[in-house]
Amino acid sequence: MQQSHATRNYAIVTAAYWGFTLTDGALRMLVLLHFYHLGYSPFTLAFLFLLYEAAGVLANLVGGWLATRYGITRMLTVGLVTQIIGFTLLSQLNPAWSVAMSVTWVVLAQGICGVAKDLTKTASKSAIKVTSAQAQEQGAGRLFKWVAWFTGSKNAMKGVGFFLGGLLLQALGFQHALWAMAALLALVLVGVVSSLPRMMGKSKASKSAKELFAKNAGINALAAARVVLFGARDVWFVVGVPVFLYAQGWTFTMVGGFLAAWTIGYGLVQAMAPQLVKRSQDGLSTEVPAARLWSAMLAVVPVAMAVAVALQVPRLEWVVVVGLGLFGIAFAVNSSVHSYLILAYAGSEKAAEDVGFYYAANALGRFFGTLMSGLLYQWGGLLYALIGSAVMLAICWLVTLALPVTVDKQAPAAA
Repeated sequence: MQQSHATRNYAIVTAAYWGFTLTDGALRMLVLLHFYHLGYSPFTLAFLFLLYEAAGVLANLVGGWLATRYGITRMLTVGLVTQIIGFTLLSQLNPAWSVAMSVTWVVLAQGICGVAKDLTKTASKSAIKVTSAQAQEQGAGRLFKWVAWFTGSKNAMKGVGFFLGGLLLQALGFQHALWAMAALLALVLVGVVSSLPRMMGKSKASKSAKELFAKNAGINALAAARVVLFGARDVWFVVGVPVFLYAQGWTFTMVGGFLAAWTIGYGLVQAMAPQLVKRSQDGLSTEVPAARLWSAMLAVVPVAMAVAVALQVPRLEWVVVVGLGLFGIAFAVNSSVHSYLILAYAGSEKAAEDVGFYYAANALGRFFGTLMSGLLYQWGGLLYALIGSAVMLAICWLVTLALPVTVDKQAPAAA
């Protein structure tokens, strides 16, 4: 009976996060394409997302602590409500405002959406640890499968959101598209409130900042790797690729459709990660070496693409498309293995705090990657963005060498 309840709760959390991610992906494409069409520079486009990413650092840390103290369901609810507020504020953007006023308004509204995203993500990922423990499965197999399916399906849904964003912008316009997405989230909110146990995941939270940040060596190393892994993706994915393709003559819908297809494929590969990575009985002895191997493989892709861009090879547009596909495969496995390892290293009692700490590092990486995406593209186009990605991935590989293959979950790393 307990196992069936755990599976039911896992399914509800996954479905709720699908709905959230659908609108979050659409939001990114709406803002990016709408303001690029208005003539904003690559750096200004990146600036529009900076508070969105920066807000996630604090939101993950605080959200993990709050989810531990007040329960995962409450934090999931808060995240959904916050996203609806962000959409509503963004929809009030007035075309008659000055550029400075418009940018300020969008940045603030995006910041609210960034808080919403990471509150929702931390609560949802923490729920997997809680529900898998409740399922009373032996070994780490169930946890890896649930993490991989959740992460992969979520990213596939984000891909659909990219396409939806381009389509809604073209069909409904900026304001009405935001209203439609807010209405969808309101339906998701009703489902969460009426279906999940109110106190799910509630535990004894840390009493001090020192206790909150006292993580074991595995979590610390993995968080550091996550910073540069996601920075390496966003440094060319956030601004570089969409702007490059749009500059090649692609329409809004074509750009959104391609990024949607890429993200859906990326999500499918993530869901398949348990079949691509050899499993171990202890859950770490083969998974950690896999994280190192796939990090090294991933670093090769932007290096090869940077060479192609520098040489201006024929049909460069399609070289970028194919290169992005190869990058997506290797990145998806890396991300899925990392998402599993954080839950393997985390303790069950304060899983939400451990996950929040890890995803704060994730948000920090996205912030840095987003900032550098605008700067590097403006300084040297796609070539500089790819070089930046390659450097960060080399650092990621070096950091994974420090991941332990065994861990004492009760003993934090030495200060």
